[in-house]
Amino acid sequence: MNNKNNISINDFHIPRWNELPSISLYLDQVVNLINTYLSPYIFSKNDTKVGENELLTKTMINNYVKNNLIEAPIKKQYSKNQLAKLFAICVLKQVYSMQDIKKLIEIALVDSSIQNAYDKFCKLFEEALLCTFTRKDFIDKNSSSDNLYLLKSVLLSCSYKIYVKNIASKKS
Repeated sequence: MNNKNNISINDFHIPRWNELPSISLYLDQVVNLINTYLSPYIFSKNDTKVGENELLTKTMINNYVKNNLIEAPIKKQYSKNQLAKLFAICVLKQVYSMQDIKKLIEIALVDSSIQNAYDKFCKLFEEALLCTFTRKDFIDKNSSSDNLYLLKSVLLSCSYKIYVKNIASKKS
């Protein structure tokens, strides 16, 4: 996958829990961090969405707080929990509604800590994207875990959307 920055899908990496800042961040810092990691991969070269290829804006974050997708900031600062949820929301919103995302996050956190759920999300999304772009199988249809199969299916749908946007942008 090459976009206007000639970034390879092989380089795609979402920071894991232990790579997220250990201090809380202000709104501008959150927007910058997430856009830096995700925008080059999720936007195709012809995307003219929000501003200069911003996947996340301050207004969006305020809406996510208002709609209870993430917790409200404490003293205008966002913690690792909120950052992790925002990374997931930015990926999932490519395909899913806010209500769907809220339900998916709830399901993911039923049997897992946010740290473990987030790290698994990141790892599997990177794999799904790589498999999609290299045309390899991603889902083991014999998986014994319904939640793992659900997560992989969700991430694969997001990967397909990104792939289609990327290919369509090359053809136009």
